[in-house]
Amino acid sequence: MSIELTRRGGIAGALALASVPFQARAADLKGGTLRVALLADMQNYDPHQFTTLNFPLIKNLYDSLIEYTAEGQAIPSLATAWKIAADNKSVTVTLRDGVTFHSGAPFTSAAVDATLKKGADPQKGKNVFATMSVVKGWSTPDAKTVTIEFNGPVPDRQITDLLQFVSVIDPAGIDTVETKAAGTGAFTVAERVLGQRIRLVANPHYWRKGEPVVGDVVFTIFSDNNAANAALESGAVDVIYGGGGRAAVRLRDAGYTLIQGPGPLVQVLRINTTRGPFKNAKFRQAFNYLMDRRAILRVGYAGLGVVTALPWAPSSPAADKSYDTAYAFNLDKGKALLKESGLSEAEMNAWKLLVNAGDEDGVAISQIVQSTLAKVGIKVELELRQGGEFIDALLQGKFDAVFGGIGNVQKFPTRVATNSIYRTAKNPVLGDPHPHPAYVAAIEKVNTTFGSGDGVKAAYAELNKALIEASFAIPTNTFDLGLIVANKKVAGFTPEIDNMLVARTIGFTG
Repeated sequence: MSIELTRRGGIAGALALASVPFQARAADLKGGTLRVALLADMQNYDPHQFTTLNFPLIKNLYDSLIEYTAEGQAIPSLATAWKIAADNKSVTVTLRDGVTFHSGAPFTSAAVDATLKKGADPQKGKNVFATMSVVKGWSTPDAKTVTIEFNGPVPDRQITDLLQFVSVIDPAGIDTVETKAAGTGAFTVAERVLGQRIRLVANPHYWRKGEPVVGDVVFTIFSDNNAANAALESGAVDVIYGGGGRAAVRLRDAGYTLIQGPGPLVQVLRINTTRGPFKNAKFRQAFNYLMDRRAILRVGYAGLGVVTALPWAPSSPAADKSYDTAYAFNLDKGKALLKESGLSEAEMNAWKLLVNAGDEDGVAISQIVQSTLAKVGIKVELELRQGGEFIDALLQGKFDAVFGGIGNVQKFPTRVATNSIYRTAKNPVLGDPHPHPAYVAAIEKVNTTFGSGDGVKAAYAELNKALIEASFAIPTNTFDLGLIVANKKVAGFTPEIDNMLVARTIGFTG
């Protein structure tokens, strides 16, 4: 599977945790080796490759300019201060002294300059590129100051989202960052055995006092959830990161600590509207009614989440629960839209559902949809692909339809456009120019509407309407990618707004 806070205010805390405190004082914890089970190997060391495969490493090898608390409050990180201009057309950032990269090079404005250049490059910027679309340019008047200028007025929360999203890379390592980490983070890479394990060791020059707590972190790649569970229960690992909901609930009930972070993802049926019957708007719109969201949530995620017909976490200012009722599972309404499409039975069956064969929950979800669609005469074939073959098809848009998680749904609403299927330009699935101009216009309206009154609410409403009418992505439910299950001796977990693993504060109670 592939991942917003209110303007000027922040979200209410969306933390759920078991008996071990989420944030324990580092002084009360002991060090050692933290052993973490993962269910998939990382993709690369580039923090701008913001895929869930890289989530275990990004916040451990890199720091961003600012961070968010679980409640959505912006707090300093590599930036000690930031000042948004009165006209919201620029932000001036003051950088922290005494920080070095893993290479030993000092952290200065030159590194931010190089990182922003990478982010603004359509090829090198990867997931950061879409976020950089509001940026007109930037300047570095001295070693500790960066001023970022925008194309026009930008909402406060969109500005801090940018600062939080940009992990700073050592200029000397930008060209090789996919294969060699180049950050300021609390850990450095000591060993990697492809497909088996990754070992990180504590950065002795890390700038946060008293961190990291542990001396090293060993990530072990397991073939499936059952193998990871067995390793935790036998004591071979201390933590499972990113396991499935059903397994997590079972382990919680057996006495292990289950932690859900503040940044859920939304499961979305991504639709390639340039292919086959999905070129037809009525056919696509029928899928808003043909998704048995409650069954998908129950079977795929053990009920850990909520159903949603829109791509927002419940805390998003754009969330509108009325859509969940209006577009609830309804075969009759789905059939009516299929009839309105004017497509023949053969045309409606001329597509395949791409499925990650290595994702047990994803296979189960796809089978639910396959069974449901059969009730309305659509006999969809599941196109099972493994590992890298599936990822390539997903990221390059080589599919008719596929389930995938999307992130940034708990931040400023237009951050949804950082996800490949929702990009308004250079969309790898839908292409250029974007085939759904009403959606593009709605995104732009949200980006340029300020305040907290009726105008903002109207902009959000227009965006939600455009999403339903275009129906190039059909949300089904929220879910917690980055679920953490740990034994009772592990504590000090830090809530991370995107549910990435932050190992620097983790230690042992005994």
